[in-house]
Amino acid sequence: MRHRKSRNRLKQKPGHARMVKRNLLTSLLLYENVRTTKKRAAVIAPQVDKIINYAKTHKPHVAIRYINKTVTDKNASKKIMEVFIKRYAKKSSGLTRTKAAGFRVGDGASVVDISLVEGATVAAPAKEAKKEAPKKKPTPAKTPAK
Repeated sequence: MRHRKSRNRLKQKPGHARMVKRNLLTSLLLYENVRTTKKRAAVIAPQVDKIINYAKTHKPHVAIRYINKTVTDKNASKKIMEVFIKRYAKKSSGLTRTKAAGFRVGDGASVVDISLVEGATVAAPAKEAKKEAPKKKPTPAKTPAK
């Protein structure tokens, strides 16, 4: 029986649904804005909150291993650890926003834009300028004495 077992699920085979969620989540983290169907957006919105909050509350090496179980791109996990933790330091939930974008042409499915909300502004990590070492004059090669 399925009494009281309500949650957002995708109507695909479990393996395919899992990969759709992983790919959609990765794209959202990388590009911060994705256009998808209303149902898929409702499925991944809580996962974004869970991943970012896990990264905020655990040690970095533990959080990265947890993130990499779900996220398929190393740059997305790096972005979570460097940007999103600082941006959403004061927020614990409500990190995504869905905005209606009409209907899909092919099958008429309702389409939304899901994006990450604005948070505290975070400056990009500044690259340190390398100081050039003074160039040494080449020493002339010594010729062996005869």
